[in-house]
Amino acid sequence: KTFELKGNWEKECEAPQFGYEFWFQPCHNVLISSSGIAPRIVGCGFCPDDYNKGIFGRHIYVWNLSCRSIIQCIDLGEDSLPLSVKFLHNRNAAEGYVSCALSGVIYRFYKCEANNWAVEEVICIPAKEVTGWIMPRMPAFIVDIVISPDDRFLYVSNWWHGDVRQYELSRGCKPRLVGQVFVGGSIVRCGPVAVCRDEELKCQPEPLVVKCRRVYGGPSRLQLSRDGKRLYVTTSFYSAWDKQFYPDLVR
Repeated sequence: KTFELKGNWEKECEAPQFGYEFWFQPCHNVLISSSGIAPRIVGCGFCPDDYNKGIFGRHIYVWNLSCRSIIQCIDLGEDSLPLSVKFLHNRNAAEGYVSCALSGVIYRFYKCEANNWAVEEVICIPAKEVTGWIMPRMPAFIVDIVISPDDRFLYVSNWWHGDVRQYELSRGCKPRLVGQVFVGGSIVRCGPVAVCRDEELKCQPEPLVVKCRRVYGGPSRLQLSRDGKRLYVTTSFYSAWDKQFYPDLVR
């Protein structure tokens, strides 16, 4: 009634080092949370020297929803930076997806017969070799994923490369890329970054212009309409990072 904080949700357990997002499935009495970035670092912007220092998260945590305690910790690799985590909408489904921002990998997590949880890599967006950027290789920076209400499609935002991707989901098969649109990004043509090697594209995408206005930044957070026909996209990730990678967006 007052919106005053009552305290931590977790009970009598060591809290994760840092967190970003969570999703729960009451029918399976489970909540899964992702890691994120050390808060003291994220406000300073991105620095390549921060790799291999434990600053970027690498785990997802499986919680007993009713007991509010961690029952499993799954390592997704050093500096993988798992951010967005989503269960399928089907209330009986014991599976979902988690995106790793810096590795460009999306994992499917699922419940095993032994009542524990496992992951498998289902999507990997390759890095691009570039010049004129902060590093010689530009990884896919996946900020957000959204699953359509009917569990047919998975939408992915790639903040550095600039594309929003649509994958078709089907039981027993890996997601299939069926749609892609560029909403700004760092690799647009005639920009400061030149792509030297790209495993996916033959040429750099054109800058996005909507109603005679240039759109700066890259696709960040996503929201899909209830009927699954309209996808809304923001172009800002975090102010310090916006100023670093997309100063025109800030201006």
